[in-house]
Amino acid sequence: MRITLIGPAFPWRGGIPLWTTDLARRLTGAGHHVTLRNWTHQGPARLLPAERHPLTAPESDVYPTVDEPLSWNSPAQWWRTGQRAAAESDVVVLTFYTTLQALALWAIALCARRHARVVLICHNVVPHEARPGDRPLLAMLARAVDAVLVHTWAQHDALAVLTDQPAAVAALPPHLPIGERRPTPTGVEPKRRLLFFGKVRHYKGVDVLLRAVARMEGVHLSIVGEFYQNLSELITLIAELDLADRVRVHPEYLPAEHIPELFTDADALVLPYRKATASQFVALAQFHGLPVVATRVGNFPDAVRHGVDGLLCEPGDVDDLAAALRRLYEPGQLDRLRAAVRPAETESSWRNYLDTLDELIRRPGGRTPRPAPRLGAVLGRRPGR
Repeated sequence: MRITLIGPAFPWRGGIPLWTTDLARRLTGAGHHVTLRNWTHQGPARLLPAERHPLTAPESDVYPTVDEPLSWNSPAQWWRTGQRAAAESDVVVLTFYTTLQALALWAIALCARRHARVVLICHNVVPHEARPGDRPLLAMLARAVDAVLVHTWAQHDALAVLTDQPAAVAALPPHLPIGERRPTPTGVEPKRRLLFFGKVRHYKGVDVLLRAVARMEGVHLSIVGEFYQNLSELITLIAELDLADRVRVHPEYLPAEHIPELFTDADALVLPYRKATASQFVALAQFHGLPVVATRVGNFPDAVRHGVDGLLCEPGDVDDLAAALRRLYEPGQLDRLRAAVRPAETESSWRNYLDTLDELIRRPGGRTPRPAPRLGAVLGRRPGR
């Protein structure tokens, strides 16, 4: 099959560019001709800090992209991209992760669908921090494609409220930056240091974590990641909770080469999200041998085995999070959790993901591309499994 994949890739940073690149490589490895069209501008810099600071060095293997402009605010580029995708492709796969790009993807889909089947992969049906217009924009975009792929059943249900377009669910496979794996061996004393890693936004519950840590004696916390909320508000809360000597804030993007050292310096990664869809941070922690304390939202309950390789608690509940952190530091508990941590299984996750995408592409209705080998079969999966 000739596939055009439209989504962010290097030099953009973060989990979705890593996923886009990995998907392009795996589709190519399955025998397809894949054209990857990258955004030259993803959105306004005041809303997307990553727009101001692209990577200077890749964090994973680079897949070649089309050297052609595609900006979130240039209708002429939308139509040209859609027309070329229609002429060059049997299937066009669109990556949706922000409604800032909804109109652009809608225009591309309308053009491409004249001659190709169009599938939308939706990372967030409704943004965690919703704005007026989010829902109608996604509903309009979904009506312009042939089918939609989402990553959790909760997202599937949210999509069903907006549109009756065909949709399928496939768990988001691990897609991690290249890095050295340096897990902490068992039998060592707890460092009594916890880690929050990633973009700092209100829905991620860092304020809840701070209030829980304030109830823990002698436990330190590192908060590492770009701030999408007011940093001064968090600094004020740290002072109010008398945590200035126990909390370290690194309010910037951390390059991938520094992640192993950061994770080695912590006892556990804490993900106190109020809500979530599909996050890669559990897989990242498990790759580095780190237990995870997370809330029961998104894909966390599927990725963390409660009481085995991590602990789960209720979202937005300071008492429950503090109880989980106390349990983490019960005698021998951290060592038991650490011993059970295993890197996430990658290959079977990707086989299932590609099979689901393949089924959406071939589903009756809309335009069907010419026959091609099944993706899972090409990757070595036996028929009927």
